[in-house]
Amino acid sequence: MAVDIGDISGSGGGGGGGRGHREGLVVSFGEMLVDFVPTVAGVSLAEASAFVKAPGGAPANVAIAVSRLGGRSAFVGKVGDDDFGRMLSEVLKENGVSIDGVRFDGVARTALAFVTLRSDGEREFLFYRHPSADMLLTPKELHLEVIRRAAVFHFGSISLIAEPSRSAHLTAMEEAKKAGALLSYDPNLRLALWPSQEEAKIQVMSIWDQVDIVKVSDNELAFLTSNASLEDNAVMSLWRPNMKLLVVTLGKDGCKYYTKNFHGAIASIKVKAVDTTGAGDSFVGAMLWGIVKDLSSLQDEGKLREVLRFANAFGAITTTKNGAIPAMPRKAEVLEFLNKA
Repeated sequence: MAVDIGDISGSGGGGGGGRGHREGLVVSFGEMLVDFVPTVAGVSLAEASAFVKAPGGAPANVAIAVSRLGGRSAFVGKVGDDDFGRMLSEVLKENGVSIDGVRFDGVARTALAFVTLRSDGEREFLFYRHPSADMLLTPKELHLEVIRRAAVFHFGSISLIAEPSRSAHLTAMEEAKKAGALLSYDPNLRLALWPSQEEAKIQVMSIWDQVDIVKVSDNELAFLTSNASLEDNAVMSLWRPNMKLLVVTLGKDGCKYYTKNFHGAIASIKVKAVDTTGAGDSFVGAMLWGIVKDLSSLQDEGKLREVLRFANAFGAITTTKNGAIPAMPRKAEVLEFLNKA
């Protein structure tokens, strides 16, 4: 089902001051690409005899996860004006995500990623972006109307790697913040895309002081802090005074959460993982869906724990099937899963 801006804008209309015009809208900004996944797990790219194409890209996955749960979502980004780009646009529409903010590049191609699935379900990536269309989004191409209607504006760090997408990213953040949106950040670190590890750390952290909600994986925590410890003091070195929520995902071990007034941990629910692709994005989408439904969950620990337990379950279910978007469950499936846990 396609969604246009009239559907997601709510009845309030008007400027950026109130909540009515942006009630519940999660806007994801960044890359959408095509993943090529081997049909057999546990082999290298060179050894793989066949691949299956699947829509991907962390911000787009988050947008679809929100929509899959019945929430309002939009995607802002750029793809190639090619068959793959049109396919990705259709995937967003079919999953109820507004594509008013999607742009098409007539020269650069849609990004591709070949993803190897190890026998344990974890992934390794080989990217084709030289440059890809998402890297060429300019500030002038931003759909500011969509961005200014966000209750939550979500993004990663890949759009910070190169110009002009970096300037578009910073402009979009500024406009969303001025309009009253919460800024949500999942670095989604892909070191192979950066010129160096040092540059990656500098740029990933360059916007750290501006964001409200941050989700990092345990591996990203170790990279950003130069400390493999998951102890609270290591995590809190990433805390900033303006933050409302910092979440560390621990894969099969659940997650930890930190706010100004409380912190704790939520255990995961054990499943047999088939493919971990998109599990973190699914978690983030479910978490943001829960938060925009009730913003008081950022101050109420009991409510926040419910949101994160639901997000854990949503992410866990996603790992039990191949592919990110096809594996994302509906709300009823998650609730049934939790009731049986």
